[in-house]
Amino acid sequence: MKRRALGFLISLWAVLTLNFLLPRLLPGDPLAALLDPSSSAYVFNSATRASLAEYYGLDRPLVQQYADYLAGTLRGDLGQSIRLNRPVGELLRAHLPWTLLLTLTALSAASLLGVLGGAEAAWRRGSATDKALVVSSVIASNAPVFFTGMILLIVFGARLDWLPLAGGRTAFARYGTPWEAARDYAAHLALPAVTLTLALVGSKFLLVRNSMIGVLGEDYMLVARAKGLSTGRLKRHHALRNALIPFVHHLAAHAGFALTGALFIETLFNYPGMGRLVFESVVARDYPVIQGVFVVVSALVLGANLLADWLSYRLDPRRREAL
Repeated sequence: MKRRALGFLISLWAVLTLNFLLPRLLPGDPLAALLDPSSSAYVFNSATRASLAEYYGLDRPLVQQYADYLAGTLRGDLGQSIRLNRPVGELLRAHLPWTLLLTLTALSAASLLGVLGGAEAAWRRGSATDKALVVSSVIASNAPVFFTGMILLIVFGARLDWLPLAGGRTAFARYGTPWEAARDYAAHLALPAVTLTLALVGSKFLLVRNSMIGVLGEDYMLVARAKGLSTGRLKRHHALRNALIPFVHHLAAHAGFALTGALFIETLFNYPGMGRLVFESVVARDYPVIQGVFVVVSALVLGANLLADWLSYRLDPRRREAL
């Protein structure tokens, strides 16, 4: 337990350090536009430029900036956006719920489809159904998300006009009932969520299928069949339950991929999550916002891994007996 806690602290320190260094390795800096005479944001007064650099701490040595960054992060102070002149925490509170809605919706849908499809394909391995599901999952998981998203936009947004092309809700809309609001939010969520679901479902399907095929050959499955148990009970309570243990660990590892995929998809669909915020902040070299977003993403991924450990402990009696 002490070793795991120490490993967690070392991982957290490494993540925070990389989060500080990587934005600063990008060419340019947050005040580049203010120092460029060809820019519309150019500040002619050198004293004003110097005071801005001092205000944001960019005139301090890198070591001192690092120490201030660590101290602020541990206090929960993520700093002030240089581009928007607003607290980073306030920006994250405005954008994070949208990203979580998209990510959790896609992860839930991909997990459900992967588990159900993988279990059915394993049970019918070698059949036409199994082959069709395997081919479909491989194509879905290997198609670039921007290509999938553009096809969905063209077909369902532009041609058929069934779903909105962009945004998270209808601009200036007034809702008479919660149902109207939910329907509008769901319509805007549909295309980004389907795009991310298709990117995630293939690997989950193949993992469940392969794990369950391995489980079906175990001795206890032969004993369960000999007892005359029903097909549904064999499939769900014996084979699928044991095949879900590696799936849970994979789900936690995939949480980081899902979040980063969501950030890219949000930019494609102009969805009001953290993706657009990150994109604009990288262009402007807005260090505090970039750092704040990736601190939150890292915390969510670490939390997902801790949750996966707990779930696998609950699912696998052998782990409980080993403690």
